[in-house]
Amino acid sequence: MNKRIVVKIGSQVLCGPDGALNRETLSNLVNQLAGLYAGGWQVLLVSSGAVAAGKGLVPDGLRRITDPVARKQVLAATGQVHLMESYRQLFAEHALTVAQVLATKSDFQTRRHYLNMRGCIEGLLTAGIMPVVNENDVVSVTELMFTDNDELAGLLAGMVDADLLCLLSTVPGVYDGKRDGAEKRYIERWDDDLYQIEEVVSRGTSTLGRGGMNSKLAIARKVARLGTEVVIADGTDTQIMHKILAGRAGTRFPVIGDASPAKRWLASADDHATGSVTVNEGAENALLDKNRLASVLLVGVEAVDGHFDRGDVIQILNPNGRVLGCGQTRYDHAETARLMGQRGHKPLVHYDYLYLVG
Repeated sequence: MNKRIVVKIGSQVLCGPDGALNRETLSNLVNQLAGLYAGGWQVLLVSSGAVAAGKGLVPDGLRRITDPVARKQVLAATGQVHLMESYRQLFAEHALTVAQVLATKSDFQTRRHYLNMRGCIEGLLTAGIMPVVNENDVVSVTELMFTDNDELAGLLAGMVDADLLCLLSTVPGVYDGKRDGAEKRYIERWDDDLYQIEEVVSRGTSTLGRGGMNSKLAIARKVARLGTEVVIADGTDTQIMHKILAGRAGTRFPVIGDASPAKRWLASADDHATGSVTVNEGAENALLDKNRLASVLLVGVEAVDGHFDRGDVIQILNPNGRVLGCGQTRYDHAETARLMGQRGHKPLVHYDYLYLVG
């Protein structure tokens, strides 16, 4: 089976100081991705830049649009055409066909939508067509927006069970906040026992895009726990993909776990829960025990919140309100409330359909 790689390219990589697409950078990145394809990789590209591309194309009439959301939608709708045409032309020079896939968070909220999108992308990859994915800024509003395209790339990496996720920005990696002489130092290999996100970010990591480095770190760690290796690296380096595959660039997040397809979906749906249950301390300890495969049992539930149906995704909270994870419930909210605290019933959330935050 071919190896799969998800490559996310940030808008700061693709656009020059004037905000317009940098054709030279775009062409170089396409050449590198075509090289990966020729080397046997299945490539899924997540590309920012639609809004930026639209800035140089929209006529003077844009000034008449005072609503910032509508203005962004117009820029995205216009720029997406230009961005995709640029990719089409450049990949065609390598005899590669591309397909546009636009996504919103709602595509990950239900199992049905999730499987529909996965089936489409699997079909494209199997046919040798390169999916170019972007957030659908035309219809996305606050509650349906991804944190940024890094989050979208992370969700897609889990969806297609990618071997490698590359988050390309304009920095060589994650800055550790220390200095070696006059030089900044970047972490080559992330280790949760050595580094804490809050400390690394507060010591001076630059903010990039809508989510910033804090978002990149959270996503990279989450994806690594699901079974995909992650690299944060400098997309402006003309040999960056070769260096990444050779292990000579970026901050690398090694795989520290694995997850079934169902758990990867739950990881993508963890902020779309329709309700929650609070479990007691004993149940919390059982769920967090790495030596056990524990389900959420009704006997350990002490509170039910929200209106949910059988098969919905619900959050699992500890007695202090901390989110332990989420899972697909076997009972609706009314039956859960009636049976909570009782023994002798099937699990509220079976282990196979339970995703724990970590």
